[in-house]
Amino acid sequence: MFIKNLLRRKIRTFLTILGISIGVAAIIGLGALADGFEIGYQSMLTGSKADLIISQPDAVDISYSSIDQEVGETLRAAPEVAEISGMLQGFTQAESEPFLFVFGYPEDSFLLGRFQIKEGVDLTSPEAQRSHGDPVLLGSAAAEILNKEIGDSVRMANSAFRVVGIYETGDAFEDSGALLKLEDAQELLGKPRQVSIFYIRVEDPSLTERLIQRVERRFPDLSISGVDEYSKNQNMQDMLRVYVWAIGGLAIVIGGVGMMNAQLMAIMERTREIGVLRAIGWARWRILRMILLESITVGILGGCLGILLGWLLLFALSQATLFFGVDPSNIGSNLISQAFLVVVILGFVGGIYPAWRASQMKPIEALRYEGGSAGAHIRRLPIGGMAVQSLWQRSGRTFLTLGVIALTVGAIIALEAIVRGFTKSFNNVFLDTNIEVIIRQADVADTSLSAIDQRIGAKISAMPEVRSLSGYLLTAVSMPEAGGYFLLFGLSPHELAIQRYNVVEGTPISTNHQIMIGRMIADSLNLEVGDTFNLSGSRFRISGIYESNVGWEEMGGIITIRDAQAFIGRPRKVTMYMVKLVDPKYAESIVAEINQQFPEVHAALAGEFLEQMPDMQSMDGMMAGISFLAILIGGVGVLNTMLMSVFERTREIGVLRAVGWRRRRVLGLILREALLLGLLGGSIGIIIAFSLVKLLQVTPMIGTMLDASWEFDIFLRAIAIALLLGIIGGIYPAFRATRLQPVEALRYE
Repeated sequence: MFIKNLLRRKIRTFLTILGISIGVAAIIGLGALADGFEIGYQSMLTGSKADLIISQPDAVDISYSSIDQEVGETLRAAPEVAEISGMLQGFTQAESEPFLFVFGYPEDSFLLGRFQIKEGVDLTSPEAQRSHGDPVLLGSAAAEILNKEIGDSVRMANSAFRVVGIYETGDAFEDSGALLKLEDAQELLGKPRQVSIFYIRVEDPSLTERLIQRVERRFPDLSISGVDEYSKNQNMQDMLRVYVWAIGGLAIVIGGVGMMNAQLMAIMERTREIGVLRAIGWARWRILRMILLESITVGILGGCLGILLGWLLLFALSQATLFFGVDPSNIGSNLISQAFLVVVILGFVGGIYPAWRASQMKPIEALRYEGGSAGAHIRRLPIGGMAVQSLWQRSGRTFLTLGVIALTVGAIIALEAIVRGFTKSFNNVFLDTNIEVIIRQADVADTSLSAIDQRIGAKISAMPEVRSLSGYLLTAVSMPEAGGYFLLFGLSPHELAIQRYNVVEGTPISTNHQIMIGRMIADSLNLEVGDTFNLSGSRFRISGIYESNVGWEEMGGIITIRDAQAFIGRPRKVTMYMVKLVDPKYAESIVAEINQQFPEVHAALAGEFLEQMPDMQSMDGMMAGISFLAILIGGVGVLNTMLMSVFERTREIGVLRAVGWRRRRVLGLILREALLLGLLGGSIGIIIAFSLVKLLQVTPMIGTMLDASWEFDIFLRAIAIALLLGIIGGIYPAFRATRLQPVEALRYE
């Protein structure tokens, strides 16, 4: 019977399923990206057939791990080692693609055998050596997306390479990347004589433990582990999982509120039907079970449609981007089972109250219910027109609809305020030093990968218009004991940029192997001046503790440029330069001159630098995607509500038409209700946004890094989004209401 009930109300059922399916599609699509990333790493690591891996401890990701190449040359002579090979991994821009993973191997690496040449030749062949330009092998997926063939040139960052071959490994992650000779990859990624990890094959499994002890004794600042253990400890995977469930969870919550709303309206619509069932002997538990089964069925159908939408999304992405080796085949049984578990729980939670309410109906009162009216008990407000009275009389439906709108608006503007707060605080890092120009490497996928040669800095410093030049190096290190990540800044003790930090205990750094740490991290780890600070295998003495007006800076520490360069494996490189000019009024012309004379870098005015960062452009894209997803789900929820409102009020609308209301007037009434819902929902959404940000700010460690910025246009945007949701949800129901014929509407039961 519950299946027939769903089919009798096809539009309501479809809209509810659609709202849930969008949330499920978000979980499936984003989850498949995260799974693909994890599968890719596991396949890359375990497919090497290596026994052990040496890495930099606590690196955020393989791409951020740096080990001196001489380590491998030293261990090659160890009697336990059969074969050893370094591998450098990173990502860069490649023509139209913002992210292309790059893998660099030595020419004699035992790992190259897993790259099966599909077309062309390998990197070590004479043909590759004779190519015009540095040779590169593209994965089959990368070659297809970049539209490259053998002999074509491909530009990566500031360098041009010649495609000499196309390979396949069977791993979508690797097949979406590029393979270079190790020295070419080191030059491209700005890491001379550095590798990300070392793969080791031992002579005999019985010698494994002895080799581990040898490495730990000889290189105590490095980490050695089995391949499986290392692949499971990649922090980037956990970060992606958090992102998946944060975005997917938001979508599911909004969809769940919409489902409850739809189910409650269904109960009101079927009041007399339920009364008949109770009158002929249906027990309360039977009514409850029927409504719950309907709700769970809608959830399951939404899950099925969501899986299909997620697959279509991944398929479309796989044809257009190389992002993390996206592949529809990454939708595995585990991800599908998680999605179905979510929708079953959602169906139960969304249906339990409507089911309970239906089961509590008394047969006599239910049979007296007049379909399409508010019933005998009319509640009126002392103020407000017909639209206000209509919303007030149906307060249950109104409050749930407001919930959908408020959650949508609140989530969007809370994220917007946090992003703006981060932007403002990041600008303070530069503006507090009164600098005019900031310089980063040109054509990098992420500012943390920027690597400017200090020789370029010396030339810029020699320009007569430049008063001072400060190098700045930035990276992050995984630090579980601190509850997250440690931000590491490399600065010169004698340059302008370091002067903005207020040292409240001890003294600023003055030489290598010293560190001054932020107040928050010092309090969190109970560290004091003079203590030894162990950071990813490197030891520093704490010279001082500083405070900053930028919260996230206090979750890190400052070391010398030289130490930072050694730590991240980029000798004589900096992330960016901060420039103080002799005369600030010539800042724009100096920016143009630097960009013209030094094409390897990108200079910008200090106030414009952040918006030109590739990181911020990626963040803006992410924000746009989240906003679109939330508005789409919220719009479907409001549409469902308003459409059911029209059904519920069919007889009322029929009376209005019979007493002379024109179609335009009916249209205006329904639209006013929808816009009023949007306006009220937007106002509540602003309160929810404040609450969400405050909740995040009291979260240990995370909250200290969040500085929300509540600017006036954010509130205008909130109201605009809410009104947009009202329009999306109200326009079709309003049009449908105008098409009702008075005679037919008055006959509606």
